[in-house]
Amino acid sequence: MSRILRYGVPAALLFALGAATTYFVLAPKPPRPPDPPSLVEQVREVTRLETLDVSVYKKVSFEPQPVPAGSFWGDVLNWARYSLRPPRGKAIVFADVHLGYQFSKIDESNLRAAGSRIEVQLPPLQAQVELKPGETEVIGSNLDSQQTAQLLELARVAFEREALADSKLRERARASAEHALRGLFLSMGFREVLFASPQSSASL
Repeated sequence: MSRILRYGVPAALLFALGAATTYFVLAPKPPRPPDPPSLVEQVREVTRLETLDVSVYKKVSFEPQPVPAGSFWGDVLNWARYSLRPPRGKAIVFADVHLGYQFSKIDESNLRAAGSRIEVQLPPLQAQVELKPGETEVIGSNLDSQQTAQLLELARVAFEREALADSKLRERARASAEHALRGLFLSMGFREVLFASPQSSASL
């Protein structure tokens, strides 16, 4: 057996094993995902500003019904008031609607991590409405202050319901949330991020 076969081959094998060992020791390793409580907190932080803001307006009207006064003469006065000059109010109400997921309620049950894969259960979608009194225009109203407040509350509730029922707005809010979460989890070392169907929607 030649000296090359006797010494060269083992030396080459040792060199290859040494190089492989050095690579695995020194090669950069993917970051280890944080523990579940820390993961939940980071999800809340990164999604805190992920809210879809939409400016809307609506024409609403309100004709309140008489409320029983509890006495005969009180009921007579109410009847006369509503018969002679029935209260009516119309307004063009402007508002900002903030549509987003309730990430403040997310917990470890919403996240399922297995190796480099994580599945996210989105929390309920919510709509928050900020009326703009300065831009609201009241038209031909003879409502008192309490009834005007009821008129505006009707508009606020209508804005909430319409926003939550709008499929295009819901899709935009979901896409925004998924984009933010996917970026967060990929930066943590996860390679696959899946999103389960969101829970039932709820509004404040």
